[in-house]
Amino acid sequence: MSLTSGLHCPRTPLRRFLDRELSAGAHPLRKSFRARDQGDQILMPGPGVDTEAGNVGTAIDYRLRLAFTSAVPVDPVASAGIQLTGTYDSDPGQRMREVGAELAARLEETVLGLQLDNRELPMDRTHDEEEDLARMLIAAAWYQVNCRTPIGFAFTPLAITAREDPDAFTLERLLELPHRDMVTDVVAQLYKAAAGPLDALRARTRPEDCTPGPTFPTDRISADADLAVDGLLLDFKSTRYSRTLRQAEAWQLLGYLLLDTADQYRIDTLGLYLSRSGTLASWPVEEYLELLGACRRDIAEFRGAFTELLEGCTADAEPYEQEEEDRVRLLLRRLAPVAAPGHCLVCMQRCPDSGRRLREFCSAWCRSRAQTLRNKGLLPGGPALLLPRPRKQRLELPGDAEIGSLTARLRR
Repeated sequence: MSLTSGLHCPRTPLRRFLDRELSAGAHPLRKSFRARDQGDQILMPGPGVDTEAGNVGTAIDYRLRLAFTSAVPVDPVASAGIQLTGTYDSDPGQRMREVGAELAARLEETVLGLQLDNRELPMDRTHDEEEDLARMLIAAAWYQVNCRTPIGFAFTPLAITAREDPDAFTLERLLELPHRDMVTDVVAQLYKAAAGPLDALRARTRPEDCTPGPTFPTDRISADADLAVDGLLLDFKSTRYSRTLRQAEAWQLLGYLLLDTADQYRIDTLGLYLSRSGTLASWPVEEYLELLGACRRDIAEFRGAFTELLEGCTADAEPYEQEEEDRVRLLLRRLAPVAAPGHCLVCMQRCPDSGRRLREFCSAWCRSRAQTLRNKGLLPGGPALLLPRPRKQRLELPGDAEIGSLTARLRR
């Protein structure tokens, strides 16, 4: 599993930890995001994109990273997916690996030849060059699927075509597979970026200050952001629902910040770029934590608690066994922040001075938020956290022989 999947399930230890730590929820940050949203027109995918929207998103993310730095011309996840195809004991598998190697070589040659990260050149290239590049990036996205979800890879146009006729599967055939609407969609999003705030950010930076696909020093959970740019950690989103900010997306950015325990990327700002609306929104880390109502504002302390969570359990997996759930509860209880006297029970920040008695809450917002947190079992005085739903029992169906025997018995 991964940081992303762990955040989408409300019953994972990861999500339960952050739901308690971020007392304000996503509402204040969402309001701030909408105030920054200057997109006047949203690019919508054509009908040919359909179920391939995720791979189109991967391709445009890849293309935008290359505009900032070409230090890694071929995405490491795509390279890993190419290598994995060669482990399949079949002719199609070997052929997919050979074609993948040709794709990687051509992609690297194209990226370096076009000097995509050269600040003296515009972000975009000629239309034909962008379309050719888009086809290669979409093909590379299919290979990435093989690394992330091998089961899903079997249903990609790449794998289906290779299985149908391995001998006819060539690089030229692979690059013909992306639907015209997919290619058009990638190019249109790139053009929108080239005429918007992302291009201005690119112009203010140098390739050597940019890190594509930053990863983090942990084997407890997999996570890779899109781009680190001179202290700004930036995540690209190609969602068509670009007028809002989902809670999982807000938590995801914070997760990247907390995972950078060695402060390798010197993150002082967190940001999102929505490629269909052209919106670039960013917040200084201190403001981001304040908008989320973070109980711990000291980054080192917050990172320490987060690291302890990852080391103490499988944080991105939903616990099902009672023993495992008990361990998670004890861990979460031990890691829970404690409000000092005179500090808010919800956000743990100091309450305004009162001449009569110590206040429990710093604001009307935290007072109203307290009952919600109690109902979820995230504050003292509320119910215990609900146990996860039991795993569904698999229904064992009788085999053909048993059905035949039963039928014969009934006929008698």
